[in-house]
Amino acid sequence: MSNDNAFDLIVIGSGPGGYIAAIRGAQLGLNVACVEKDKTLGGTCLNVGCIPSKALLDSSEHYDYTKNHLAQHGVKVAGVELDLPAMLGRKDKIVKQLTGGIAYLFRKHKVTRLSGLGTLLGDGKVEVTADDGSKQTVSGKHILIATGSSPISLPGITLDGDRIGTSTEALSYPEVPKHLVVIGAGVIGLELGSVWARLGAKVTIVEYMPKLLPMLDADLSKVAAKLFPRQGLDFEFGAKVTGATLNEAGDEVTVTFERDGETHEVKGDRLLVAVGRRPNTQGLGADTVGLKTDRRGAIEIDDHFRTNVPGIYAIGDVVRGPMLAHKAEDEGVAAVELIAGQPGHINYDAIPNVIYTHPEIASVGKTEAELKDAGIPYNKGSFPFAANGRAKALAQTDGLVKILAHAETDRILGVHIIGPRASDVIAEAAVAIEFSACAEDLARSVHGHPTLSEVVKQAALAVAGRATQM
Repeated sequence: MSNDNAFDLIVIGSGPGGYIAAIRGAQLGLNVACVEKDKTLGGTCLNVGCIPSKALLDSSEHYDYTKNHLAQHGVKVAGVELDLPAMLGRKDKIVKQLTGGIAYLFRKHKVTRLSGLGTLLGDGKVEVTADDGSKQTVSGKHILIATGSSPISLPGITLDGDRIGTSTEALSYPEVPKHLVVIGAGVIGLELGSVWARLGAKVTIVEYMPKLLPMLDADLSKVAAKLFPRQGLDFEFGAKVTGATLNEAGDEVTVTFERDGETHEVKGDRLLVAVGRRPNTQGLGADTVGLKTDRRGAIEIDDHFRTNVPGIYAIGDVVRGPMLAHKAEDEGVAAVELIAGQPGHINYDAIPNVIYTHPEIASVGKTEAELKDAGIPYNKGSFPFAANGRAKALAQTDGLVKILAHAETDRILGVHIIGPRASDVIAEAAVAIEFSACAEDLARSVHGHPTLSEVVKQAALAVAGRATQM
């Protein structure tokens, strides 16, 4: 084998975890190759996930705001129309720009791009099978698996890639559904359900759990449960879906579900199945090299991202933990730094989680229920956006910030936000937890006025019972 096929590091997968890991490896002086089976780089996140969904969320929000909320600002508009092809075209343009940007970064950092499906052969070798069936074998001193995840379905539901589909199809419906049925009230279901509801669809979300977003801090879940139905999202909770069928004409889907011993059904012209994702290990050759996986199919790793096979590492959606793009990115950096002999570490308590509904929801650290279950003494403080000057100026006053701090040390243990631009505001809380800050540290830090971040300061003050704006 020639040296052209030998690398210090081979990364399988070019999603946020994979491409960032490849670039970081190159920065550290490693000879790096990145294997990607799809025609474009960026993985699910850039192509059919985070980026296109956020583009549609923002575009649909502009449309809804123009139609229904501009008048309160003294701006009168008439004849507002939806140009769905233009909206979808904008989304596609953003995706193209960003995926092309990764290709540029690979060239800049001299990362070798290998197009095809990467399969582990053992002994540090990876077979890359191109779309035309041609194969090449490359070798690496270290192999990093960053193959991400893919949507799953339910028993009794056959995905047809059109009327019955996943988030991929829901990003590109050719017309606004008359009635969109969504199975799953998680992040994907709520975000894409919100998009099409704003654009005029009737949206019914069928959820197995008895209440909305049970994984969130309870105070945020309560607020969300009040706000989302006002936005045109109808919910069926405690519903166990048993099947979905398409009529003979191919234009109506019937979803059946059981609740309290009774069978119910809901009909729509499109069905979005958003019940979760599974780690991508198909075609990877995990069995061939003896990689250990857990019962959900995730590759088992130690605290240094090492699998049970020497020289093979794994990160992101294909391993344990929440399936978050930013988690994968930082895991990729840490893993490659460890491979290069440098310190690498992730503080999993400081990884924020965001839901891009309106208002947005963002959390970092422990919930109140988790602290109670662990027997950890805590104090809490919360502050509403309704009492914030900037939120009033924006006419976006729904929601609150809640801070949980250790009762004895005042160290911040969790921060939970539902409100305008929560995805941006949460960054302050993540940094605070990363640096082991106390609630008083936030409370005594000067925040610009008037800003939404002042709600964080007031919530921190409220931990000690001394909020100054209420």
